[in-house]
Amino acid sequence: MKKLFILFVFLFCLAGCSSSGQETEGNSQEVVEITVSAAASLTDALNEIKTQFENEHQNIKVTFNFGSSGTLQQQILQGAPADLFFSAAEDKFDELIKKGFINEGNSVDLVGNKIVLVTPKDSQKGIESFSNLKEKADKISIGIPETVPAGKYAKEMLEAIGEWESVENKIVYSKDVRQVLTYVETGNVDAGIVYNTDALISSKVNVIATAEAGTHTPIIYPIGVINESKNVEEAKVFFTYMKSENALAILEKYGFSNL
Repeated sequence: MKKLFILFVFLFCLAGCSSSGQETEGNSQEVVEITVSAAASLTDALNEIKTQFENEHQNIKVTFNFGSSGTLQQQILQGAPADLFFSAAEDKFDELIKKGFINEGNSVDLVGNKIVLVTPKDSQKGIESFSNLKEKADKISIGIPETVPAGKYAKEMLEAIGEWESVENKIVYSKDVRQVLTYVETGNVDAGIVYNTDALISSKVNVIATAEAGTHTPIIYPIGVINESKNVEEAKVFFTYMKSENALAILEKYGFSNL
C-alpha cells in the first residue's frame, strides 16, 4: 500500500511538471512593444498599417511617436528611446546615418509627397495661386522651416518663385504640418502650405495649387532601424513589412507616391 502511495505521488508530481512545462512553452512568445518615431504627415496611413501589421504579427505591438521630423531627429540624437525613424526629409535622416544612429543597410527611401496650397472651405478671399498670396491673404501658415520639412519645402518654393519676401511678414509658423492644416480648417489663417497627403484627408479645405517640380528639394520619406534599438529583431520585422505591397498600397491610398 505504501509503495502504491509513493508511486501515485511520483506520477502526480510528474504530471504537474509536464503541465507546467507546457504552459511555459505556450507563453514563451511574449508581446514586444516597438516605438516608431514618424513624421506627423504619416499619421493616418501608419495607423491603418499598424492594424494590419499587428493582426499578422501578434507578438509585436507598435507605438507611434508623431511629430515634425526635425524634432524627432533631435529626440533620437539626445537618446530618446526609439526603434525606427520614418522621416519626411532626407537631410534629417542622413544626419542620423552620418552620426552612427542608423545603418544604411537597415534603411530605405520609401515614398514621396508633394506640397500644396490650401484655403478654408468657405474662404471668400479669392486666392487662386501661390503668386497672389501677397495681395489676397493676411495670414499664411507654414511649418517652422528649421524643424518642419514641409515648412522648409514651402519656403524654398516661395523663394524660387520670387514670393518669399512679399509674404514673409504674413507667415504664421507651426510646430508641424498637422497644426498648419488645423489653422486653415478653423479659419485662423487665410491659407496654408501642407503636404498633398494632409489635404486629401480633410473635408474642410480647398486645394488651390500644387508646387511645381524643381521649385523645392524633392520630398522623400526614408525609414530606418535605430542601431541602439532594444528590440532590433522586431524593428526589422516592421521595417520589412513597410516595404511590402500591402503597406505601400495603404501609403499610396493616402496620397504618397512610390519611388
